[in-house]
Amino acid sequence: MSGHNKWSTIKHKKGKADAARGKIFSRLVKEISVAARQGGGDVDMNPRLRVAVDAARGQNMPNDNIERAIKRGTGELEGVTYEEMLYEAYGPGGVAIIIEVLTDNKNRAAAEIRHSLTKGGGSLGSKNSVAYLFNKQGQICIDGTAHTEDEVLEAGLEAGLEDVAVVEEIIIASTAPDDVFTVKDAMEAAGIKVISSEVTKVPSNTVLLSGKEAIRTMKLLEALEDIDDVQALFSNFDMDD
Repeated sequence: MSGHNKWSTIKHKKGKADAARGKIFSRLVKEISVAARQGGGDVDMNPRLRVAVDAARGQNMPNDNIERAIKRGTGELEGVTYEEMLYEAYGPGGVAIIIEVLTDNKNRAAAEIRHSLTKGGGSLGSKNSVAYLFNKQGQICIDGTAHTEDEVLEAGLEAGLEDVAVVEEIIIASTAPDDVFTVKDAMEAAGIKVISSEVTKVPSNTVLLSGKEAIRTMKLLEALEDIDDVQALFSNFDMDD
């Protein structure tokens, strides 16, 4: 599957294993609020909001929390206003990194990102220095122990499914960004339980690293992900076997 690499798999495992529930909820609340502020509070009319709400429900966030986050975004409740920022950077070995930020303090976010990059052997890039290496893609994750690739293909092809791959017993179905919900709905109608669905960024090529350079890159990416203001992180890093 184009763009999927071992770093993505590691992130998935790491998130399941040790990500603090409070941090996950905090990031989801911020995303819901910003999505509602930009596109309104109607989930059916706001694709970005639907992605965020689906992700929140996938993490078993209470409906009251979701509703409050939406109302803060639409202005029905008072709340913090978050700004969106995007950083492009390089890691060890020329790895490309995109860092998406939602923050209520731009100076704090910038300082923490620069510190992590410097400490981890990376550097900030100029605008559009690495963004062109990534493409938007819809991705739907299905439990590979409960369903087969053939079942997923049969359920999703007519709705716009483009490709499937199996990584660590997870079936990853890829779609065009605008088709992700149509395909997800078709799968659920066919009785396939969807773990998660999102519009993400996948690299058009990968940088293969091994040994100390690979370890250093993993530590840098993990340090960046641990910054509270970092909402999403994308890289074309992959590890040599």
